[in-house]
Amino acid sequence: MALPACAAGALGPPLQPERGAPARTTCPRRHSRVEAELAASWPGSVAASIRAGPSRGVCRGFNSQPLLDEPLKASSSLAGAACAPVFMLLLRGRRRRMDDLGRRGDLDSLCRALLTRGLAALGRSLKHVLSAIFCKTSSPHASVGNMDEKSNKLLLALVMLFLFAVIVLQYVCPGTECQLLRLQAFSSPLPDPYRSEDESSARFVPRYNFSRGDLLRKVDFDIKGDDLIVFLHIQKTGGTTFGRHLVRNIQLEQPCECRVGQKKCTCHRPGKRETWLFSRFSTGWSCGLHADWTELTSCVPAVVDGKRDARLRPSRNFHYITILRDPVSRYLSEWRHVQRGATWKASLHVCDGRPPTSEELPSCYTGDDWSGCPLKEFMDCPYNLANNRQVRMLSDLTLVGCYNLSVMPEKQRNKVLLESAKSNLKHMAFFGLTEFQRKTQYLFEKTFNMNFISPFTQYNTTRASSVEINEELQKRIEGLNFLDMELYSYAKDLFLQRYQFMRQKEHQEARRKRQEQRKFLKGRFLQTHYQTQSQGQNPNPSQNPNLNASQSGTQNLLQNLIQNLTQSSGQNPNPKENQESQKQNPGQEQSDGSTGNGTHDYIGSVEKWR
Repeated sequence: MALPACAAGALGPPLQPERGAPARTTCPRRHSRVEAELAASWPGSVAASIRAGPSRGVCRGFNSQPLLDEPLKASSSLAGAACAPVFMLLLRGRRRRMDDLGRRGDLDSLCRALLTRGLAALGRSLKHVLSAIFCKTSSPHASVGNMDEKSNKLLLALVMLFLFAVIVLQYVCPGTECQLLRLQAFSSPLPDPYRSEDESSARFVPRYNFSRGDLLRKVDFDIKGDDLIVFLHIQKTGGTTFGRHLVRNIQLEQPCECRVGQKKCTCHRPGKRETWLFSRFSTGWSCGLHADWTELTSCVPAVVDGKRDARLRPSRNFHYITILRDPVSRYLSEWRHVQRGATWKASLHVCDGRPPTSEELPSCYTGDDWSGCPLKEFMDCPYNLANNRQVRMLSDLTLVGCYNLSVMPEKQRNKVLLESAKSNLKHMAFFGLTEFQRKTQYLFEKTFNMNFISPFTQYNTTRASSVEINEELQKRIEGLNFLDMELYSYAKDLFLQRYQFMRQKEHQEARRKRQEQRKFLKGRFLQTHYQTQSQGQNPNPSQNPNLNASQSGTQNLLQNLIQNLTQSSGQNPNPKENQESQKQNPGQEQSDGSTGNGTHDYIGSVEKWR
C-alpha cells in the first residue's frame, strides 16, 4: 500500500551522501522493520524511496553540499520525515489492533483505545520532526537550507496545541456521543427550571374556573404556636419521598432529629416538646396504616390532645396536605407492589366509629398475601381497593354510608364521592402532584413560608414506567379508575393554575418593589441636588431678598415633589398622622417633616425592600 501521488511528490527525491563528506551524525531514531518489508514489496512506493535514502537514525554531515544547493528538496525531505512515520504507524500491527478492538463490546473503550493509539502515533511523529529539526539546525549552514528559527517554533507550537486539544477532547467527550454540543447551553439563556424539570407544556389552557381565594393558598403557619401539619399519605404516589423531605430537607430553626436506623424522626417546635408535623416519619401510623381523610379528621385531634382536658385544649388549626399521581401509573405501581408481597393488612378503614365487616369489604385473596398475582387477576377483583383509591381516600365516606354499598345506588354514590373528594382537595392547605416535583416544592414553600434545603428531583423512570401495556389494557385501567381520572384532571388544572397565579403574583411584587426603589432613589437625588445647589449659589441670603423669595418658592416646590415621591414609595403610609404633626408644629419646615417621616438611610431602605 503506497501513499497518494501528492504525498509522494511532497517527499521529493532521496538525498544521497556526498563523497568525501565527514562522518555521519546519528540521531535518536530507530530503523523500521515494516518500512524495510514495504520497500522490498513495493519498489516504486514512497516507502522504497525513503528506504533508498539515508538510513533512519542518520542525518547528513555539516558540510553537505545538497543542503546548500537544494533547500527546497531538504524541506521536502523534512516534510517526508514528519509524514512517513505517521503513515507507517497506521500500517504497523493493523491486524492485531483490529482484532483487539473487535473484541471490545463497549464503544467507550473503543473510543479511548483509538485516542490512546492516536496520541502515541502523534508523539512518535513529533519525535521524528523534532529530531529532523535538530539535525538540520545544528549545521553551520542551516540558515541557508533549512527553515528559520521562527518557523520551527511555530511548528512546535502548533503540534503542542493539537496535542492539548486531543487531550481535552478525551476528557470532554469520552463516550460515543460527543458532549461538546452541550456547550451551546452557555450561549443561550437558562430555561425555566420548573418547566424544564417537569417537561410540561409551555402554554397551559385552564378548563375550570376558580376564584382568587381558591388560587391564593397562603397559610399563616406558626411553627412556634399550636398549628399542625397533617400529611395524608396515599399509596404509591411518591408520599414516602415527600415525607422524607419534610423531616430531612427543610430549613427550620430547630431541625428534626433523625437517628440512623430509625424511620421516625423527632420534630419538635422551637422551645417545646411538641410536634408540629403529623406524618409517617414523625408520629408513625398513629391513626392506622395509610389512614384516609375520614380517619384522620376524626383521629388526629384525639391523638394530639387526647390526654388533655377538653377545657385546656388549644384551638389548633389542622393543615392537611397530600400528594396525587396519575391514576394509571399509580395503579400499575400498586400492582407491582402487591406482587412483591405488600398487603396493607394493618389498615383500619375506620368509618363512623367502626371498621368494615368482611361482608362489606371482602378480600381478593385467600392466602397470607397476593404475591405473584398477574395483572389480569389484579384487575378482575371487584373488591380491589386499588380501584379509585385516591377518590375514596380523599372523600368523606360518612356521606355514603361508609363501606355499605346498599345505602344508595352506585351511580349516586360515585357522584357524591367525587364531589366530596374535589371539595376536600380544593380546601386543603396544600396538595402536590408526583409528575411536577419542582412545582410541588415551589407551591409548598410559598404556601407555608418554609424553604427546602435542596431541590426536589423528578424521577421519570419508575417501576410503573417499566410495565409495557397495550392500548386495550390502558383503556381498561382507566375504566376501573374513572373517578380517579376525573379527580386527577381537576387536581392538575387547579395545581397548574395555582402555580401560574403564584408566579405572576411574585413577578408583580418584584416589579412593584423595583418601581418603589426607583421613586425613592429619585427623591433622594432631587433632595441632595437641591441642597447642594442652594448652599453653593446663595451663601448669604440676607443680601438679596428678591432672590431669596424666588429660591424659597423653588424650595417649597421641590420639597413637595420629594414628599409626594416618598409618600408614594411607602415612606409615609399614614397621611393623617402627618397632618396632625404639621398642626402641632406649624413653624417647622416641611423639609424636616418629610425627612423625619420617610428618608431613612439608603442602605437600610434597600435592604428592607429586598
